[in-house]
Amino acid sequence: MSIVLIPGQVSLSTLERIYRSNDAVTLDPATRPGIAASAARIAEIAAGDVAVYGVNTGFGKLASVRIAPGDVATLQRNLILSHCCGVGTPLDAPIVRLIMAIKLMSLGRGASGVRPQIIALLEAMLALGVLPVIPGQGSVGASGDLAPLAHMAAAMIGEGYVTVNGVQQPAATALAAVGLEPVTLAAKEGLALINGTQVSTALALVGLFRAHRAAQSALITGALSTDAAMGSSAPFHAEIHTLRGHAGQIDAAATLRGLLAGSQIRESHLEGDERVQDPYCIRCQPQVDGACLDVLRQAGHTLTIEANAVTDNPLVLSDGQVLSGGNFHAEPVALAADQIALAVCEIGAIAQRRIALLVDPALSFGLPAFLAKNPGLNSGLMIAEVTSAALMSENKQMSHPASVDSTPTSANQEDHVSMACHGARRLLLMTDNLFSIVGIEAMTAAQGVEFRAPLQTGQELLKALAAIRAHIPALDEDRYMAVDLAAATQLIAQGTLIDAVSQNLLPELAQ
Repeated sequence: MSIVLIPGQVSLSTLERIYRSNDAVTLDPATRPGIAASAARIAEIAAGDVAVYGVNTGFGKLASVRIAPGDVATLQRNLILSHCCGVGTPLDAPIVRLIMAIKLMSLGRGASGVRPQIIALLEAMLALGVLPVIPGQGSVGASGDLAPLAHMAAAMIGEGYVTVNGVQQPAATALAAVGLEPVTLAAKEGLALINGTQVSTALALVGLFRAHRAAQSALITGALSTDAAMGSSAPFHAEIHTLRGHAGQIDAAATLRGLLAGSQIRESHLEGDERVQDPYCIRCQPQVDGACLDVLRQAGHTLTIEANAVTDNPLVLSDGQVLSGGNFHAEPVALAADQIALAVCEIGAIAQRRIALLVDPALSFGLPAFLAKNPGLNSGLMIAEVTSAALMSENKQMSHPASVDSTPTSANQEDHVSMACHGARRLLLMTDNLFSIVGIEAMTAAQGVEFRAPLQTGQELLKALAAIRAHIPALDEDRYMAVDLAAATQLIAQGTLIDAVSQNLLPELAQ
């Protein structure tokens, strides 16, 4: 199936579909006249005598250097090659696809001055799976994601490397093999391709999608932990949360109520339970996870706007003026990425406290120490909890805002930068850690609920429990645990746990 992009109107759900699928991506044909008109305007300027930044001048601190009309194509090629300075591990193929699609969305607004050939080549490379090799490091998040986007543009001119079906090869070879020709860049086209926030935005979006999956999963594991600890569902009463009014909190409480409905475990201690209140990690789940959900939704709103934005420079305006501005500065993305990082950290922090509660016999209301069937001889989930604490601590360290950092670059021409790209890229590792923390909670909560037999949890959580047990057997005696933790991580990362329960119970990302 093909995804047709209407620039300025692409939804968050469509962006997630681009990331999670291999569907072809094309621009709405209605964009063609605007694209052609802006390209014609740039060609007119390139042939004239008036100096316009990036069209017939040098770049950055070299903007005062005038370029002769006969050297414009060479200027653009040199720009791309000189900016291919990325380092580090290349970005995964789904992220590269999203970067390319968001670049199409930006160019499709008709303000960048690129010819239709540029659009056609990007569309064809996406359709045929010819994906540029883009190193993950090298952008400071202002003047665009210059280095990583240069690696994308290099593949389009037959330089650098691409992957096809996961195999890396020279770009020129791969393009020829699928019947595509490298493009010769015209005036401003190289600059249009490398100016922009598409790498930062794509990385932040991927972090957002992963964080939301973890947040949904954490509500399921949190509900299981509540039953395992014989916690009260009274704090999830709807009116408590409507009295406060935060949408995320209201939604999280509704999810917990729906998941815990019909639990025999809960019914068994409605009478005679001497505890007045549960610890915050049980009682305040809606307040914490709900606040994180609100933050993720706000970040999603910001990133959807940014993905649909024109962020290169200069821009061809509707009246034909070509003006230099600063839309390439990725401050909105940097702040959104920092918001996501804080939410990821907090979802993991409260989940880790539930794990710690369940393995502690002083707190777990009758469960054996470390959820071992023969404590002492067996250590049970003792060190799984320690691992979750280690991962939680790593995320705390990484949650320091990237957006408050800045360093002057390009001979002080670019003297304040956003650091959005690495602020967004760190979300990949943070969400990996969170998947493992929530996966460990799935293991501990499942073990705890099973200790309550013959009492059973509710129907929804029984489905979740079955999904856990399909991948991770009950811990009857100590065994090699790394395999179980890896399986638990994948249970969360791949969405298997959230697929096990009724989808109408889970809070959506976009409202």
